[in-house]
Amino acid sequence: MRLLTFTTAADAAPRLGVETDDHVLDLTALADHAGVPLPRDLLGLVQAGPATLDAVRLLLEGTRPAHAVHRPDDVRLGAPFRPGKIIGVGLNYVEHVEESSRSLDTDKELPPRPVLFSKPATAVTGPGAPVLHNADLTTQLDWECELAVVIGRTASRVSEEDAYDHIFGFSIVNDISARDQRRSGQWFFSKGQDSYAPFGPVVVTADAIPDPMALDLSLRVNGVTKQKSNTRHMLFPIARLIADISSGVTLEPGDVIATGSPSGVGAGMVPPEFLAPGDTVEATVELIGTLTNPVVDAR
Repeated sequence: MRLLTFTTAADAAPRLGVETDDHVLDLTALADHAGVPLPRDLLGLVQAGPATLDAVRLLLEGTRPAHAVHRPDDVRLGAPFRPGKIIGVGLNYVEHVEESSRSLDTDKELPPRPVLFSKPATAVTGPGAPVLHNADLTTQLDWECELAVVIGRTASRVSEEDAYDHIFGFSIVNDISARDQRRSGQWFFSKGQDSYAPFGPVVVTADAIPDPMALDLSLRVNGVTKQKSNTRHMLFPIARLIADISSGVTLEPGDVIATGSPSGVGAGMVPPEFLAPGDTVEATVELIGTLTNPVVDAR
């Protein structure tokens, strides 16, 4: 299932929906029509557990009143939801470790354990929403296309073998970074400013992604490809990330893990390239879609 949050021209209130081959279906309207109780938003659906997801599948097999069916061009997508925690993973592709050691003064040796940081929920923005470029704070605004793992079941001290049982689904995060705002090596302000976590456009449930460790991912700026790789090249695969994080931090339904960026970031270009107002950045992950955001002047 391809789950999303949307609005329409007639109703600015966010709605819970599902994307089909040719329509966006309003799940709240379907549930009300069928008399089935259902969470009113995607975060609530994630937190409600697998039985509620099964109820959604049954709804999709039933009748579809006209007011619950929308053409894709008639809706505007928002961020799927605001995560409880966004946990970023640094240096998780071997080639990115090398380019970061050249351009960002990080260690040239492969990290022995996942390199973790956080992004606040206030950094989240949705598809089509602006990435804010404030030249008073940065002249080195960079991009990072990443597969996002959406947690669906509380995970504490989870083994790698059981890690996938705790995944609700997958999406895309563009880990926007102000490279010149690292402070004594700390990344929070560099990566946590408002709009620095574009998220979406949909959440694809785990059953619809046969192998999340074999997905092509790429990123374009103004139509020019900057990043192109595959999740198989992760240094620490998804199961290892969940096991490592949950060894000391409880993961809860609605938390998101941004699993790291491949090489091709702007700071690693020769000469370096960075985002500027007027640019458009597109992050694509196979089987999920493309997350597109304009860059706007925020001064």
